[in-house]
Amino acid sequence: MGDDNGFVIVGAGLGGAKAAETLRDQGYAGRIVLVGEERERPYERPPLSKGYLMGDKTREEVYVHPLEWYDEHDVDLRLGVTATGLDAAAHELTFEDGSRLGYAKLLLTTGSSPRRLPVPGADLDGVLYLRRLPDSDRIKEAVATADRIVVIGAGWIGLETAAAARAAGVEVTVLEAAELPLLGPLGAEAARIFADLHTSHGVDLRCGVGVAEILGSAGHAAGVRLDDGSRVAADTVVIGVGITPNTGLAEHAGLTVDNGVRVDAQLRSSDPDVFAAGDVASAFHPVLGKHIRVEHWANALNQPQTAAKAMLGQDVRYDRVPYFFTDQYDLGMEYQGYVDPGGYDQVVFRGARDSGEFVVFWLASGRVLAGMNVNVWDQTDAIRDLVAVRATVDPDRLADPNVPLSDAVTT
Repeated sequence: MGDDNGFVIVGAGLGGAKAAETLRDQGYAGRIVLVGEERERPYERPPLSKGYLMGDKTREEVYVHPLEWYDEHDVDLRLGVTATGLDAAAHELTFEDGSRLGYAKLLLTTGSSPRRLPVPGADLDGVLYLRRLPDSDRIKEAVATADRIVVIGAGWIGLETAAAARAAGVEVTVLEAAELPLLGPLGAEAARIFADLHTSHGVDLRCGVGVAEILGSAGHAAGVRLDDGSRVAADTVVIGVGITPNTGLAEHAGLTVDNGVRVDAQLRSSDPDVFAAGDVASAFHPVLGKHIRVEHWANALNQPQTAAKAMLGQDVRYDRVPYFFTDQYDLGMEYQGYVDPGGYDQVVFRGARDSGEFVVFWLASGRVLAGMNVNVWDQTDAIRDLVAVRATVDPDRLADPNVPLSDAVTT
C-alpha cells in the first residue's frame, strides 16, 4: 500500500509541475514525487512551435521552474523514468526497471503523443514531429538549413511551423486532407482566415489532398508523393496530423477510458484516489454539461491546479471556459469556448475581416458558444463572459463594433 502521506504525479510537463506547485502553495507538507519520461525538467510546449522555434525565446525561458525550485520545495523530481504499470487497488506504480512506488493519491498528467502517419517512408531521416523540446531543436535546425520544407497537416502545430519556416525565408508547402486548414475546430467561415493568411505569405497550401508516400534519397527525406501521383520536393518533412492521449497506465489499471481518462468535474477518475488533468483527461465540464478533452496550454496550466486541490479534499470543480491562442506572421488570436464540429448554426464577424482586426463568434439558436479575437486585445474578458453564460444575443448588434458586447445580450 502507498504511504498515507504520499502524492505521486506521473507526467513531468507543465501540468505536473503546476500540480506540485499548487500542492505546496495550499500547505501540503507530505511527500510529492513527480516522475517523467523525458530527461528535461518540466517545460511549456507552446514556445516549441512559437517563440523558441522562432528564436525569440531562450531554452531557459521555456522551463516552468528554475532547477533549484524542486529541491527548495521538497519535490522529488525523477526524470528519464517510465512508469509501465498501475495497480490502483494496491496504490502502486511499477517502472520499467522493475521498481515500485506507492502512493496515497495519484495524478496522471501524462499528456499525449503525436499521431504517426502510416505511409511508406515515414521512418526516413528528416521526417520530423513536434511534441518535445528536442523535436523543436531539430525543426529549428532544419529551418536554418533547408531550402524547402513540406508540412503535412494544417492544424495549429503545422501552421505555426509553416509560419516560422516562412519567416526564415524557407519555401513551404502545406498538405492538408480537409478542404481547408483548421476546418474541424473553426468551421469553414473562420478557417478561410488562416488559408488566406498563409497563401498571402507565400505558402503553397494544398487542401483536399492525400499523402501516399514520403520519398527518400540516401535514407533522407527528399519529398512527398501524393495520392494523385504528383510529387513535392523537400529537404525536410514535418508531420502534424493530431495527437493521441497517453492513456496506457489508466487502461492497465482498468480505469474508465473514453477519448482520454474519463474524470468528473473534480478531475477524479473512476478510482477515487486517481486523478487526471491536461491532454490526457476527458473531463466533465459543468457549464457545457458533457465530457470534453482539450488539447491546449491553458488546460495544462489550470486544470492540474484544480486536481491538486481536489486531491487535498477541497470542494472544487474545473469550469473554466476552454481557451487557446496562436501567433502566426502578423496575426495574433485568442479563442474561447467550445464548439463541436458542425455544432453551430451562425457565424458572426464583428468588424471587417480585411481590416486585420476583428472578432468572430459562433452561435447556436442565438446563444454564444465561442468567440475568437484576432489582433483585438481589449475584449478578451467580455468575450469570455458571453461564452461562460452562453448568452443569447442579437446578431446584428453583436456584429457592430460600436455596440458594447454587453449591450448585444438580449436575455
